[in-house]
Amino acid sequence: MQRDMKQWLRAMIDSDKKKTMPVLSFPAVQLMDVSVKELISDSTMQARGMKLIADRVDSAASVSLMDLSVEAECFGAEISVSEDEVPTVVGSVVSSLEEAQALQVPQVGAGRTGIYLDAMKKAVELITDRPVFAGIIGPFSLAGRLADVTEIMIYCYEEPDMVHTILEKATQFLIDYAKAYKETGANGIVMAEPLAGLLSPDLAEEFSAPYVKRVVDAVQSDQFAVIYHNCGNSTIRTIDSILSTGSAAYHFGNAISMQEMLPLIPRDTVVMGNIDPAGEFRNGTPESIRKATLELMEDCCPKYPNFVVSSGCDIPPMSKWENIDAYFAAVAEYYAR
Repeated sequence: MQRDMKQWLRAMIDSDKKKTMPVLSFPAVQLMDVSVKELISDSTMQARGMKLIADRVDSAASVSLMDLSVEAECFGAEISVSEDEVPTVVGSVVSSLEEAQALQVPQVGAGRTGIYLDAMKKAVELITDRPVFAGIIGPFSLAGRLADVTEIMIYCYEEPDMVHTILEKATQFLIDYAKAYKETGANGIVMAEPLAGLLSPDLAEEFSAPYVKRVVDAVQSDQFAVIYHNCGNSTIRTIDSILSTGSAAYHFGNAISMQEMLPLIPRDTVVMGNIDPAGEFRNGTPESIRKATLELMEDCCPKYPNFVVSSGCDIPPMSKWENIDAYFAAVAEYYAR
């Protein structure tokens, strides 16, 4: 369903009782009694999982799988898939400038991107009471999965031309992929750029922000919003380059303090975060997640109307639903006061 996403974000800021927007999709495996391997391989199952979650929780939007292996797999990366964990990339496909120059940009629809696009088409037909967002990786985070997430930090210093060559091709693909999501009827994308959260301000400005901005400029409109996600620990130091991307909203992880981040964000821009996905949603208790959620909201909501409480990152597949339910109950409890 087409929506005015600028108005949706403005209404979120203006509302006295904001709905939360956690990155909640993979725990659908528990509701359907399927494995992660099955979920990532079936578009109907993904759409059904999103619908089951939307029916269960009072979220501001529905968010599809944050699977940061999908795009790298299209470029030829090896993927490790398990029954109950999010897929990961193994090794690298590029280790020299020559290999970067020879790297072929895949067609959208290659690998599992066709499955994920089909899932979004089905999800937007099933979920009509709130915006529906697709998940997509950011350019530097994709480049890191192609060149190895550790080695690319060294390459930024020693082989910058190679890194830029990979980034050019990654960005070209991501623009096409984001446009394809836009054509499905999705209301926007959540772009995950966590690897850039390890960069210094200068490196983030060179190797991440300009490429993210190109994706944003290519697809963002009044009807299609890009939410930038970064759960790295350097986001406060790199916030100027992050804001330069022009994304519609920003989502940060629990590696940083929201109280320190919020003063750096314009008051007319929605900022989301940052309840610990592993420590609370996956391994906490209903009591601990209630306490963490209420404390964060008490610290941030009164001073910053543009703050929307959320998970710090993607909620792990096997996170206890009693913790997820307790999180939503805590948000409702805060606004009931």
